[in-house]
Amino acid sequence: MWALCQVSALCKVLSRPVFSWREETFVARAYMLKIGGQKIPVTTVVLVLSDAFLVVLGLCVAILLRFHNFSMALGYLKSPDTPLRLALVLFACGLSLYYNDLYASEVINRRSALFVHLLQAVGAAWVTLAILYYFVPDHTLGRGSTVLAAPAIIILLLCWRLVLGATHFLLPGPQRILVVGTGPVGIALVREIIKKPELHLKVVGFLDENGENIGKSLVNPGIIGAACDVEAIALRERANRIILSLKERRGQTPVRELLHLKFAGITVEDAHSFSEEIAGRISLEHLSPSWMILSEGFRKSALLRAAKRISDILISLILLTISLPVMALVMIAIWLDTGHPILFRQERTGLGGGVFQILKFRSMHQDAEDNGPKWAADNDHRVTRVGGFIRKVRLEEIPQVFNVLRGEMSFVGPRPERPHFCEMLEAETPFYVLRNSVRPGITGWAQVKYQYGGSIEEAKTKLEYDLFYIKHLSLTLDLAILFETAKVIFWGRGAK
Repeated sequence: MWALCQVSALCKVLSRPVFSWREETFVARAYMLKIGGQKIPVTTVVLVLSDAFLVVLGLCVAILLRFHNFSMALGYLKSPDTPLRLALVLFACGLSLYYNDLYASEVINRRSALFVHLLQAVGAAWVTLAILYYFVPDHTLGRGSTVLAAPAIIILLLCWRLVLGATHFLLPGPQRILVVGTGPVGIALVREIIKKPELHLKVVGFLDENGENIGKSLVNPGIIGAACDVEAIALRERANRIILSLKERRGQTPVRELLHLKFAGITVEDAHSFSEEIAGRISLEHLSPSWMILSEGFRKSALLRAAKRISDILISLILLTISLPVMALVMIAIWLDTGHPILFRQERTGLGGGVFQILKFRSMHQDAEDNGPKWAADNDHRVTRVGGFIRKVRLEEIPQVFNVLRGEMSFVGPRPERPHFCEMLEAETPFYVLRNSVRPGITGWAQVKYQYGGSIEEAKTKLEYDLFYIKHLSLTLDLAILFETAKVIFWGRGAK
């Protein structure tokens, strides 16, 4: 019922045929949710709620077909056990849709991929249900209803997503953005927006600092006016949000005009802040220490630190208990493949810059670094046969549970780097030392959002994600990272 009410409310608000620019701003603010500081696209919110409603609808259709009688089907739905039965199916379907990338834009926007992923998702959900029903046999839907529900749910979800993709009728006009200035951060931000159509944002143009390059193309669109005319242009273009990306703010910021727009209800925001929200990272390009100092976030209360430490210990103990048989098999496989040692110890930089010994299952030959330390690469010749497999499925990381129990690491945090590389990166990368303000982690925001960093440039990009994580540190963000980590491991992404 909750999901039905939410979808109904969204439909009433979002399906209006005519929107004023103020209404568009209200909708964008109301439904652009956040998890750990990053915005969740309105399309994702609509899909999650509508998927929940359609799964329940598919179950109801299956139950009606199974009983061939409306009164009997209604009596079954009114049974005290029915909400739990439906909840189990919703849980399995929701988890499976998420892990099969049914909320990822690259799947949503491709019809062929959409159909295949939907089949995989519903199939995986039914396998999950079979396992759940083994432990709670009294809460099954019944064999007939379960068989009929699968095709009903597939048809409903597929038709709904095809309708959404073809018409966009549930969405209002996109939020309109005007960029004041032609600084590199603003240009990079617009490129990020263009790559993410699911954010439902439209950049109407740039305003040049001096008004000398009107008509020039920067990305797409180009420069449509001068910064001093921001008020008139914003009203003419019905802009919902003004993004400041001036090359030099001193003497070039149209303060009075921006104040008028701010008090008219239009959001005025710095390019770094908005880029952080939609990209999930803090851009280092032209980033000033004053922005970091005055920016919200970077809070680490004693309660949060204690809760994070307790959760680290509990998760580590659970994982250690579950993985003991797997660890034994990995140890035997390594010993049979290349002999001793089984474990690999290496110095890493931890909290406050301190050095500790990280533990891993050995995945490389013993003489892998006779010529000095270097980053791992694709098809690295130093990796053993067993090592290639355990690196792909991340089994080599399991012994780090002991680092977590000893307090040297956390379950979630920036990946610990070797002191040799830290010294090199601190000399080349501004703010690199700030990543040592929290415990390093087995997994982290940079690991699930970006590839393995095998160069200075890639390490800089990973630092941008690490700084975002440190700024928005919370148990909610940690939970989201753990869910995403499971997906990364399941699909074998990013391993080297």
